[in-house]
Amino acid sequence: MADHYETLGVSRSASSEEIKKAYRKLARELHPDVNDSDAAQERFKLVTHAYEVLGDDQARRRYDSGGDSQSFGFGDIFETFFGGGQRGPRSRAERGQDALLRVELSFEEAIFGVEKSIPVDTAVLCDTCNGSCAKPGTSPRVCDICHGSGQVQTQVRSLLGAMVTTSPCGSCRGYGHVIPEPCLDCRSQGRVRARRDIELKIPAGVEDGIRLQLSGSGEVGFGGGPSGDLYVDVSIAPHQLFGRSGDELTCELELPLHEAALGTLVKIKTFDGELELQIPAGSQTGDTVSVKGKGFGRLRQSGRGDLVVTISVKIPTKLDSKQKELFRTLAGLRKGDTAGLVPRKSGAFQGRRRG
Repeated sequence: MADHYETLGVSRSASSEEIKKAYRKLARELHPDVNDSDAAQERFKLVTHAYEVLGDDQARRRYDSGGDSQSFGFGDIFETFFGGGQRGPRSRAERGQDALLRVELSFEEAIFGVEKSIPVDTAVLCDTCNGSCAKPGTSPRVCDICHGSGQVQTQVRSLLGAMVTTSPCGSCRGYGHVIPEPCLDCRSQGRVRARRDIELKIPAGVEDGIRLQLSGSGEVGFGGGPSGDLYVDVSIAPHQLFGRSGDELTCELELPLHEAALGTLVKIKTFDGELELQIPAGSQTGDTVSVKGKGFGRLRQSGRGDLVVTISVKIPTKLDSKQKELFRTLAGLRKGDTAGLVPRKSGAFQGRRRG
C-alpha cells in the first residue's frame, strides 16, 4: 500500500501547512470536475485519504508511530491489531437532537388538563428521499476504496517490525458507501427544516415549572435517523381571584360582619360554574369552608382536590348615626365581651376549617 507522504509528495517532516498546500494543489488537478479520467479519479481518492490521515494530528501520530524517534504505547498496539474498537462501517443514520418547548396554560387548563396543537419549526424527514440522502431513482454506492468496510488498512514500520493499522476510510468517512447523486432538497442530510404541529396532551393537575417529556417527538436525526425527545416546560398564568396549594384550589371570601355573625348562604362563581356555600354562624377571619372535588386534578391519579374558601370578616369603617347607635346597643347587650391577649398556639395560626 502506498505511503501517504509519497502520495501527497511531501517529506515525513513536512509541517501541517505544507501538507495542506500539497493536498490543495493535487485536488485542483485531480478533482472529477476538472479531470474525469478513471486514473485521475482513483488517484484523487488516494490523495483524499492520505490527507484525511496526515491532516489530522492524532491520526498522523498514530500513522507515524514506531518511526525514527517514537515508540508504540499499549493503546497504539491495541488499535493496530484490533482496529481501535470500531468494526465495520458506521451507520449514516444518527439520533436527532432533543427539543425544548415552552407552553403557558391558563388556570382553568391546569385544573382540568387540555389538548393543544402547537406549531414548531424543527427537522423532519425529507419527503423527497425518505431519509436515504440520495436523489430519487438513485441509491448509495459501495465505496470502492474500502469496499464497504468503512475502514482502510495501512502498513507502517515500527520497532516491532511491519505492522498494519486500521483507520476510518477517508473517501466515505467510515460509512462504507458514498452517495454519487445526493438529494437536492435535503442536501444529502435525509431531513429538512419545516413547521409541523405538535399535539400536546397536558394532564390535569400540572404544576407551574413542571417539565413533560414526549419520547420521539423531537428532531429527526441526520440520515433519516430516529427522532430525539421533546421536552415541554409548563408555566401557568396567575389568576386574579384563585390560587393553589397542592391539589387544592384556594380563594378568599369577604363577609360583612353581620353575615359572619348570623351565618348565611353565599353563591360564588367557580371553574365548575356557580356554587352555593353555607357559611356557619359565628365564622371568624381565617376560618375555611371546603367543597370536595372542586379543586385541581390529581396528577397521575384519579379524582380532584378540594376547593378551599378562606373567610375574611369585613369590619365597617364608616358608620352613620343610626348604625353607631345599633352597635352601642349591641355592645350593651354583650358586656361580657372584653379585649384581651390570645394564648399562643404551637405552629402558625390556623383558622377553623369547615367542610
